[in-house]
Amino acid sequence: MLRHAARRLVSRAVAPPTARRALATAEVPAEAVEDSTFVEAWKKVAPNIEPPATPLSLMQPRPPTPATIPTKLTVNFVLPYKSEIANKEVDMVIVPATTGQMGVLPGHVATIAELKPGVLSVHEGNDVSKYFVSSGFAFVHANSIADIVAVEAIPVDQIDPALVQKGLAEFTAKLGAASTDLEKAEAQIGVDVHSALNAALTG
Repeated sequence: MLRHAARRLVSRAVAPPTARRALATAEVPAEAVEDSTFVEAWKKVAPNIEPPATPLSLMQPRPPTPATIPTKLTVNFVLPYKSEIANKEVDMVIVPATTGQMGVLPGHVATIAELKPGVLSVHEGNDVSKYFVSSGFAFVHANSIADIVAVEAIPVDQIDPALVQKGLAEFTAKLGAASTDLEKAEAQIGVDVHSALNAALTG
């Protein structure tokens, strides 16, 4: 049985490159489409009321993937209360993904990455802008556009090292004195964030 399983795995691994590539380059609709099944069902139930817009009708079509890899990566970096970077062409961004530091260059494969507390760096020539982000997501599209959404972010040069050390000491003490699971979890989050802040300042 194991021999057969291994053979099946090998046969999948050596599938022609064109077969694997076809899935990655499947075209999306050029225009947003209406969910006709939902509209028909709605009209049967409430014929006198206009059907509400569905997510499918609100979605914007994805820009086409260019035939050649662009020389620049277009970055959008947003927070819940403001847009930090909008449609800026850069050479590279490095995001603190939960799986490790992830560098994104033009032509990067389409990816969704969850962010952990750490440093997001935006590279534009010799200029590097660094932000400390608490959490969020990075959406890397096949057309060399990266959308980064963070819950909180602050430029690294605006972080006060003394406050970071103070917070780290306080949360470490709380973790040692915690008696319930909730207290331990809250203290551990504080330790993790302040440790990442400290690493951002020293690294």
